[in-house]
Amino acid sequence: MGAPYVVEFFPWAYIENQKGEFDWDHADALVDHARQQGLTVIARLGFVPPWARPEGASTSYLDPEQYNDLADFVAAVAEHYQGRVNDLTIWNEPNVNFEWGQRPPDPAAYTELLKAVYTRAHEKNPDVKILAGALAPNLASPGTPDAMNDLAFLDQMYQAGAKNYFDALAVHAYGWKAPAEEAPSPDRVNFRRTELLHNVMLKYGDDAKHVMLTEGGWNDHPRWTKAVTPAERIQNTIKAYDWCERTDWVDVCALWVFRTPAPTYTFNDYFSFVTPDFDPKPIYYEVQKYARGE
Repeated sequence: MGAPYVVEFFPWAYIENQKGEFDWDHADALVDHARQQGLTVIARLGFVPPWARPEGASTSYLDPEQYNDLADFVAAVAEHYQGRVNDLTIWNEPNVNFEWGQRPPDPAAYTELLKAVYTRAHEKNPDVKILAGALAPNLASPGTPDAMNDLAFLDQMYQAGAKNYFDALAVHAYGWKAPAEEAPSPDRVNFRRTELLHNVMLKYGDDAKHVMLTEGGWNDHPRWTKAVTPAERIQNTIKAYDWCERTDWVDVCALWVFRTPAPTYTFNDYFSFVTPDFDPKPIYYEVQKYARGE
């Protein structure tokens, strides 16, 4: 398809099923194959192993007492993949309760998690980039228990001292029904909401840091309320790539999702670029043309 980057999940529980015992075989095969295809891998780290969480707790549940265990894992990943995978995203969408252990989102607690892993990772690999955020774009009102507005969450991360504990901001940029060129607004979820997150960075004097879009895009399900038509999805996707190219602070535009491993029989199937059987969809070919400069 011509993509230069791929974002891949590195589940903590799969790699370190027992404390201090690492199984790199599957992850190594993935990384080696991606690199052979000329892809730069961005690793998303998460999925808490049973030994690091209470019995019956969600796989996204991690108490502060176990932050050092996560730091051990991140340091191991940074060391093992030095020179092969230098971009590590810490957690996924911590501003929604589903991804924060079925608890209300807590930007201060997430910041403490960043503080636990940042120095350890850099000690093992000076070239590592710790990506923070990966926030779910939403318009949740203050006090909503199941989600926190991404702009407010990032602002409170900075208030909690996160500035010195990440190297780039991972952003999730979904367009829903809005065209790619629609201007950003705090009361809208659209692709250029990314600019508002960047503005929060500028507010705290963090303008030297760049942004990596590690999820995003449009959906073309025929009946989902937040979907667009297949033609609109293609147009918006190409325009989104163009917008990223024109900025001087967005380094990566990796849209969700290349493929799902099996059909979900829901709207989620309509985010993909190829089917579970690897049959390319029309959007695949249009992105391929774009990547080739056609």
